[in-house]
Amino acid sequence: MSGPVHAVAAGLRPSRSLAVVLSRTRELWDRQNQHEGDRWRLFRAVGESVPARRVLYPGSYVDISPSLVFPSVTYVDVDRRAAAFFSDEEGVRELIHQYTHGAAEPVVEFLHADYTTDLGLEDGSFDLLVSLYAGFVSEACTDALRVGGTLLVNPSHGDAAMAAIDPRYQLCGVVTARSGDYRVRTTGLDTDLIPKKPVNLTRAVLRESGRGVAYTKPAFAYLFTKIQ
Repeated sequence: MSGPVHAVAAGLRPSRSLAVVLSRTRELWDRQNQHEGDRWRLFRAVGESVPARRVLYPGSYVDISPSLVFPSVTYVDVDRRAAAFFSDEEGVRELIHQYTHGAAEPVVEFLHADYTTDLGLEDGSFDLLVSLYAGFVSEACTDALRVGGTLLVNPSHGDAAMAAIDPRYQLCGVVTARSGDYRVRTTGLDTDLIPKKPVNLTRAVLRESGRGVAYTKPAFAYLFTKIQ
């Protein structure tokens, strides 16, 4: 399979009935997708900016939106509801096909595990690492990301700030959101990631606080290139 997966653009609405999807699977997805197509629009914007085929999504819960954009996604979550959701393999495939019109057959893998443990993943095997509201993903999973690959991370729980002080990463983009529309800016990055208040950011400080840093130019998320 080559190239991205293209989802239907009209509100990310399914094209057929969801008859083969288990009721629990459908219910979990409907709750996840309550702001219809929001995460899809996010990953679509990232996919238009970042050349990625293999994606690692720790702390994913049941958010299968990346599979509407990228050819191969490995989801990781310790939640039993996520495990039940992804165990309905036929239903998950059907949900994806509803929105992609069956245009491609993305690879979907799920690991029912704590992402801070050894996941048995090959170093440097992923093009995009996703960290959204899931803690310090960048600390635990960066080895799985290839050099030249991209970290998508939002400020929640301090992981964007953690990546900003990590010498393995370099800021390469800012993701902005307005009225549900996501855009990636790759210029003028020198003035981003400046804290509103002076703060001595260290890994220990960030781990202890577990909170994001307030920046003078707020953004929904950031893109970092792994440079080493």
